[in-house]
Amino acid sequence: MGVGDLLRKIFSPANGAPPDAPRLSGTSESALGSSLRSLPAGERGWITFAEAARLFSSEQPQYAFGEMDDAGKLRLGQFSAEHRCSPQFMPAEGRVYFTRNT
Repeated sequence: MGVGDLLRKIFSPANGAPPDAPRLSGTSESALGSSLRSLPAGERGWITFAEAARLFSSEQPQYAFGEMDDAGKLRLGQFSAEHRCSPQFMPAEGRVYFTRNT
């Protein structure tokens, strides 16, 4: 163990939280696709729910991807398949995570 490793072990919190997943660009579908390509396989990144709603749904943000938004869910599914990723909604965080498939 080097001195740097020893110092990190001493001064790091015992249950330090892992770093947050990177924020992806949600300005456009092409920007999001480019951000996804930069993720290593198996890693995840996120955009806000509002960005996902704007990009993939024609419904009001509060109704995006709900029971009646089949078109939005289809567009998001097609995008995810094309970019080899899996979306995961986290409403409490206001985020949509994308995990890049291996």
